[in-house]
Amino acid sequence: MYDFAIIGAGVTGTAIARELSKYKVSAIVIEKLSDVACETSKANSGIIHAGYDAPDGSWKAKMNVKSNPLYDEVCKELYVPFKRLGSFVVALAGQGTAYIEELYQHGIERGIPVEIIKDLAQIKKLEPNISNEVEAVLHAPNAGVISPFTLAIALAENANINGVEFAFNAQVQGIERMGNFFIIDTPGKSFQAKAIINAAGLHADEVSKMAGDESFKITPRKGEYILLDKMGDFVKKVLFPVPTKKSKGILVSPTVDGNVFLGPNARDQDSKIDNSTSLQGLDEVIDGGRKLIPSIPLVESITNFAGLRAVSDNNDFIIGESKKTPCLFQAAGIQSPGLSSCLGIAEEIIDAIKASGIDLKLKEHFNPTREKPIIFAELPWSERDALAQWNKQFGHIICRCETVTEGEIVQAIRRPVGARTVDGVKFRTRVGMGRCQGGFCTPRVIKILARELGVEEEDIVKREPSTKYFFGETKEFRHQKTARGHNGEVVQP
Repeated sequence: MYDFAIIGAGVTGTAIARELSKYKVSAIVIEKLSDVACETSKANSGIIHAGYDAPDGSWKAKMNVKSNPLYDEVCKELYVPFKRLGSFVVALAGQGTAYIEELYQHGIERGIPVEIIKDLAQIKKLEPNISNEVEAVLHAPNAGVISPFTLAIALAENANINGVEFAFNAQVQGIERMGNFFIIDTPGKSFQAKAIINAAGLHADEVSKMAGDESFKITPRKGEYILLDKMGDFVKKVLFPVPTKKSKGILVSPTVDGNVFLGPNARDQDSKIDNSTSLQGLDEVIDGGRKLIPSIPLVESITNFAGLRAVSDNNDFIIGESKKTPCLFQAAGIQSPGLSSCLGIAEEIIDAIKASGIDLKLKEHFNPTREKPIIFAELPWSERDALAQWNKQFGHIICRCETVTEGEIVQAIRRPVGARTVDGVKFRTRVGMGRCQGGFCTPRVIKILARELGVEEEDIVKREPSTKYFFGETKEFRHQKTARGHNGEVVQP
């Protein structure tokens, strides 16, 4: 019996898990996929927004403003790379400045440092490749960039160090209230918990319904992206267009690792699993990006992808104890600025738990940090050499594009809540994230995973159990396949 079951291991679920691990409680995170940050959290813009954009009085506005200042300390504690690059909202010629002046006023009222810049020379000094059609920009220096999956992994590791358990490949299929506790059914096991925290992202409405609360609906909103290779200072700040009612628009931004991306667009859909990209959607992304940076070199594109955002029917976050089901705490509808808000949401959930009458007592010895990951590519050459002498695995480069060593991969597998899949290694080390997108290193990663986990290479998957790499020996397939003769009849070779 657990005191709390957190359903969902994205950035919101893992932030809540870490915050809850500060208290004397037993808790488990139940995740339907194979790892943390496998859905919405792995395919978003990776931006920590300043907080001026969301409507006054909304949960989005309150949580974004509350969370933004928390990132410096948390990222320092957990060794998560975070850069406050600042952002521009760009008003182009003909658009006028009325909207950015409104956002400026929001920022001032919320205590956010913002300024409007209209001098083209000053704008160009800060962002040399920006369009010559720029009329004015709203500059928010406290906006930043972060890796959402690195953050979620770090939060999960720290929560686990402090006693929170994790169950993966455990899709919730049913929830039953039994007096003063819940029974949570998954394919392999049932869990019992006195309270549930619903952080299930795209499926939060389904989880809520299972627990007896049908008060909201989640609609998936697809956003498509194009990722470019590392390009130095080609783009220095997060660049937003004047936003639409549906989204912040198609932006151009550096990533915390030095790449540049364009996107996302915004299209509502019925499917909660269709994250495919389309020619039409990618053309829309390119057109939007070129309005801000006309000289974008698409030849530097290395991949494209899409993410799904969880949009509630009131277009705001849903936070707090359910009004229909006691001891069910909602952290639902966490679309943008969800990543920017997750630390504040975690604190808000703790406040809601306390307000419900549940007694929470702080631990005397909470550990706020984790072991610092070794990132070989960021070390000076003298330290690289010493590391390789100490452990030869750090002298064996597996991913040439990102300079990732065997030692780093082994480290990622052996850490708390460690990698068990190729994507798990990828998101912890950046192996396979370079220009070749894993074409060279994937077979080597599979071998290392199999060796470290004590399984056969055929058992290693990309992501979920269904995403297998191997289906049999090549010769077996040649003998089993059918062939067609010259008359079209099927013959067995």
